Amino acid sequence: MNVLKDILYKVPINAVVGNTSVAINAIHFDSRRVVENDMFVAIKGSVVDGHKYIGKALENGANTIVCEELPDELNAGITYVEVVCASQALAFMAANYYGTPSENLKLIGVTGTNGKTTIATLLCQLFKKAGYKVGLLSTVKIMVDEKEYKATHTTPDSVTINKYLKEMNDEGVEFCFMEVSSHGIHQNRTEGLHFVGGVFTNLSHDHLDYHETFAEYRDVKKSFFDKLPKEAFAIVNADDKNGLVMLQNTKARKCTYALKNYANYKAQILENQFSGLLLKVNESEVWTRLIGNFNAYNVLAIYATAELLGLEKVEILRLISELVSVSGRFQYLISDEKITAIVDYAHTPDALQNVLETINSIRTKNETLITVVGCGGDRDKTKRPKMGRIASALSSKVIFTSDNPRSEVPETIIEEIEKGVEPQNFKKILSIVDRKQAIKTACQLAQPNDIILIAGKGHETYQEIKGERFDFDDYKIVQEYLKQLEK
Repeated sequence: MNVLKDILYKVPINAVVGNTSVAINAIHFDSRRVVENDMFVAIKGSVVDGHKYIGKALENGANTIVCEELPDELNAGITYVEVVCASQALAFMAANYYGTPSENLKLIGVTGTNGKTTIATLLCQLFKKAGYKVGLLSTVKIMVDEKEYKATHTTPDSVTINKYLKEMNDEGVEFCFMEVSSHGIHQNRTEGLHFVGGVFTNLSHDHLDYHETFAEYRDVKKSFFDKLPKEAFAIVNADDKNGLVMLQNTKARKCTYALKNYANYKAQILENQFSGLLLKVNESEVWTRLIGNFNAYNVLAIYATAELLGLEKVEILRLISELVSVSGRFQYLISDEKITAIVDYAHTPDALQNVLETINSIRTKNETLITVVGCGGDRDKTKRPKMGRIASALSSKVIFTSDNPRSEVPETIIEEIEKGVEPQNFKKILSIVDRKQAIKTACQLAQPNDIILIAGKGHETYQEIKGERFDFDDYKIVQEYLKQLEK
């Protein structure tokens, strides 16, 4: 039985009205899910204020209300807890409710603009191959040892995180690798979790629709490292100018990785091909099926994290050579006509540039590189012209199209992308609003040995238009059209 006073451990409280010895059945921040003897936490979100739904939660049977502002009228027999910050309180209470499950395994958080999913997923893959029971909390999926669940957010809400961590405890999971988004940190979803390590990948232009300034975005990421305990490790990319910023105030053991600068873990690219990379990591060579400079950084981060978690160097190198790429991350196929199609999640200027530069560093330049790309609606608009400039400068031909337009008009998004195209590149661009038609056109334009990059959606199997989700899988669609060309 979960008693309220135990659930409130570590929660900063302003006032309590009522009995703290009541039993709590479940914790909810959505009043519609509340039933008899549940707790309702009223969170002030960016769109909805949960305080408006306190009455609804009480109608549904809540016995406890946790809020930042007490209602004017207090119901008899109900316990009210006024807290400093409801989202932070939710995180601590969720951890307490599930028995602080993060303390019973080794939890590693991976944060940064690009590479989070790849690093977290491949670490999960590597430790599984090494014989451990592992967990994964990522954008693509949630894994509890052998069980797989669908992910809805990069970093789930606090209750969901702790529920899965508790399930991992029950299944005997030893290591859990978790993507930590800036939204998740800012909304206190990671409060109350015990991390044994943190990994920083890089920082580039993204989420400024939410954070408003780049400095705020950076500082939110940094706050994750500031809170790591002294027994933990903090490993950062020293080639990113914000890497060392992340380490400024951390109590954790500090480590760095890099391709260019001095670092504890250093790599050199010896060979870079569509079949993979040959790397020299510190003093050892390793072949990996992962492709491109950005994956050299990901491999380094994986190597460093695995060693810091106690695996033997030789074993780590052997396991790295067996890793296979993550769905929608530089996922490619070669048709019978020798057309290479690459599907990648690159949806930020930096990620798109990395992918295009990788392709250009491998190809012979005798082939045409056709890029299909768009930008999501209801998201950071300032990156749109940057995406247009990068795509048109680094490709032979570009087709601007829809991504997930959400509530926006797709034609307007495309016009904003086109504003970034420099005059000398105008002749390279086409605009086709329908994404399926855009992919089909790219396939029809491609000749043997040409390369098609379809960027922006990667692993996603839907397209979001006017509040509806429609089935849409870039990889399946390009595969289907290339097969049609072969007939």
